[in-house]
Amino acid sequence: MSLKEQIYSVLVVSAADSFNRALPELFPKASFSPVNIVTDVSSAKRAVSERDFDFVIINSPLPDDVGMRFAIDSVSSYNTIVLFLARTDQYPDAFEKLVPHGVFLMQKPISKMLFQTASGWMISARERIRNTEKKTLSIEEKMNEIRLVNRAKWLLISELNMSEPDAHRYIEKQAMNRCISRRSIAEEIINTYG
Repeated sequence: MSLKEQIYSVLVVSAADSFNRALPELFPKASFSPVNIVTDVSSAKRAVSERDFDFVIINSPLPDDVGMRFAIDSVSSYNTIVLFLARTDQYPDAFEKLVPHGVFLMQKPISKMLFQTASGWMISARERIRNTEKKTLSIEEKMNEIRLVNRAKWLLISELNMSEPDAHRYIEKQAMNRCISRRSIAEEIINTYG
């Protein structure tokens, strides 16, 4: 899927009406949907427990909390990119607490152009995470295949008195001769002898 076809889900945590009114212009529906807006950290916690979001934007401060702990929890617990918008007086403390956790941080006030630049950074970071997720799944699938093949080898060793190298060669040769995966051969052996 090309980047132009990708659609990102967004959770905005902001009690500022002026910022919230500007969101449709900042997040066009063609690329960002849904864009959920909540006005406090409690509602934000409920929202992330109900669904995954690609991006969480926290416009601090909020009525019930500054939002830093929620930002850290969100970036640590989910594959979410978090942008924290801090007032000038909050910025040094927020920088020290948030940046080591991978939270993007910007000082308010923010222009539309600067926000669009930040959105580009966030998209880039999200795509990097997405690629890492794909690699992780691929590695997990490979590990499962290795476990199945090893289990099949041990069944051949115990049931047919093959040596480990012979069992390995048998599975490899069957897979090549029949033009199917080693995993399929291993599953057949497990079904037969397991």
